[in-house]
Amino acid sequence: MAFTGKYELESQENFDQLMKALGFSNDIIKKYKDITSVIEFVQNGNSFQCIYHFGNRVVKNNFTIGQECEFVSFTGHKVKALAKLEGENKLVVTMQGLTAVMELRGDRIIETITNGEVAFKKISKRI
Repeated sequence: MAFTGKYELESQENFDQLMKALGFSNDIIKKYKDITSVIEFVQNGNSFQCIYHFGNRVVKNNFTIGQECEFVSFTGHKVKALAKLEGENKLVVTMQGLTAVMELRGDRIIETITNGEVAFKKISKRI
């Protein structure tokens, strides 16, 4: 399927601003800002498994398009989420005041996470 694969963080913008907007302390922001991250997608029709590797920490989220689920964030917080697919290469996930848009463009995933007027963007390349 389109999203299936592993992607490594290549660049990011506004990480600090989003984390501050979400109420995270400077210590937490500093701890996670420069960690190399890899995301692995396994897509089976409308079902997805996302495995996030943040340094030594691994977070797994499973979801089905159109069905509410529980996500675990990189800090370990659990949130309710709902995912929808727009076309074949744009995944939109809404959860507790956040919207995450993951768009597959060639061998890269462009991810934009928005909280109000603050937007965090990261680009990951298929490995």
